[in-house]
Amino acid sequence: MAHVSSSNVFIRKLQNISDLTQSDIAVLESIPLQKREYRANQDLVREGDRPTHSFVVLDGMVGSTKLTGEGKRQITSFFVPGDLPDLHGLHLSVMDCTFSPLTSARLGFMRHDALRAICNQHASISTVFWRSTLIDAAIYREWVTNVGRRDGYTRMAHILCELIVRLRSVGRIEDHVAELPITQSALGDALGLSAVHVNRLLQELRRDGLISTVGSRFHAVDWTGLVRAGDFQATYLHQMTEQA
Repeated sequence: MAHVSSSNVFIRKLQNISDLTQSDIAVLESIPLQKREYRANQDLVREGDRPTHSFVVLDGMVGSTKLTGEGKRQITSFFVPGDLPDLHGLHLSVMDCTFSPLTSARLGFMRHDALRAICNQHASISTVFWRSTLIDAAIYREWVTNVGRRDGYTRMAHILCELIVRLRSVGRIEDHVAELPITQSALGDALGLSAVHVNRLLQELRRDGLISTVGSRFHAVDWTGLVRAGDFQATYLHQMTEQA
């Protein structure tokens, strides 16, 4: 695996899911990024929009969301630093979900025409983007299983395990400790649970000695136990190396 600076979280994420050559890295570094900062819950792209850019998460966390006719929110995915949430916008002209920061976030926007030109000229870059999108789909399948077939306690442990592994892979966690300034309401909307139920489950995980929390600071005190409690296997993340 070619060496890349850990400060470039976009490339670091792609390196973790695919073998990149130095020439691949050079091409990726040449993509112009328009960097912008957003506050939590400020919509980035709305369902029905026809965007001309895709974006990479540089800092913070972004969610893809759907609303029912009654206005109830379902968060269908979490995206962490390094992720490319809306690459499908290159080929699907109309957005079928809304993307919103779940925390304050810094994003880098890339023009679709520039991305298409690079993919047409560099088959290896097109392949790694395709792989990234396929992994997003694999994560989505795991989320469907998590919400549909696991009980609340297991759901909560599972999503915490996933976030730890994904954040660790891009250098945002040390010793299973991370800043997770995500609200209990957002966790509930991702897991199909009420905020009250989320609070109770987090208390249970703390009482069982699996996690500790201080404000937004989260620590998986017993990683092996948390993995067992969450019925968690990282295969679906398709990472090049084991990270947790």
